[in-house]
Amino acid sequence: MSYQSPYTTAPSSKRTREPVLSIHDLTIEYKAKRGWVQAAREISFDVQRGEALALIGESGSGKTTVGLGINRLLPTNARIRSGEILFHPYKEDKHFSDPTINVLELNNQKLRLFRWNHCAMVFQAAQNAFNPVLKVSSQFGDTAKAHGYLSGKALEERSKHLLELVRLDPERVWNAYPHLLSGGMRQRVLIALALLLEPEILILDEPTTALDILTQRNIMEVLKDLRHKLDFSLIFISHDLSLAAELADRVVTMYAGRAVEVSDVHTTFRNPAHPYTIGLIKAVPTLASHRDEVASIPGSPPDLIDLPTGCKFHPRCPLADERCIREDPPTEPTTDPDHLVACWKWRTARHDLQDWKVSR
Repeated sequence: MSYQSPYTTAPSSKRTREPVLSIHDLTIEYKAKRGWVQAAREISFDVQRGEALALIGESGSGKTTVGLGINRLLPTNARIRSGEILFHPYKEDKHFSDPTINVLELNNQKLRLFRWNHCAMVFQAAQNAFNPVLKVSSQFGDTAKAHGYLSGKALEERSKHLLELVRLDPERVWNAYPHLLSGGMRQRVLIALALLLEPEILILDEPTTALDILTQRNIMEVLKDLRHKLDFSLIFISHDLSLAAELADRVVTMYAGRAVEVSDVHTTFRNPAHPYTIGLIKAVPTLASHRDEVASIPGSPPDLIDLPTGCKFHPRCPLADERCIREDPPTEPTTDPDHLVACWKWRTARHDLQDWKVSR
């Protein structure tokens, strides 16, 4: 294929410390019969251009809620109570003249233009994202038509170029129905479809769930290759620490709706400071670990409607004291200004938890 994107260049020439997305104190709640579920609380982080950022944590920690909130795809019983979502586009767009887009202030028309064109999302269940009675070619055509993008031969060339990039045979896939493709193939078609309009940010919500280990590996390789060639930013939502360690540049560890630790990927896995992050890493099996050494953090995540006092992790933390029970710690930098943690015990946690045996 001879298609060349008008926006993409080598990552080394384009990647800067300038954020493409800035989230400040984002709080999202869901209305339930018993009250408001505090799914995301005062979340703050930046995503740099060309960076891969992983959101990790147990189920119910608020990872998907943050991803949906960025695109304002939350269900009707949800509300964004406070915060800012600021997008800084580097792609020219006649519909957005301001250098900073406040996503929470966009009307329906502008929001439609923002989605997919600037920020696309790949959801967890690939099969549910496709119309089962339309061929793959029609799904690409409908997406392009809805956004006034390419058509005809130009669209087919662009689409088949993307299918090649995700390591699929365009001639086989282009006229196939979704049910004729395997789970891994559908996932890769969905990634190609999400990249059709050349968004600056791609959000992936558990993209390898329910896929076998070899297909997971293929998806990871595809994503790394795409980032190198197309230079988009990536937000990777996962509970699988091994995938995050392989793909991410930086990691946001979430617990009970809050970002409890933010650091580069090497610091997260080699020098974590929050007891929850330490517990997650200890619960991951390694080639050298014995099966009796692999277990889970004791207890369960808290009720997000009736959260405990103080640090929300204190009922499960072996280091918790009266201050942890009484006061919720602020997010503060460690000795590294780019390593942020919300814990009263971060200075000694890694040393004190060296022999911590999480429960079976």
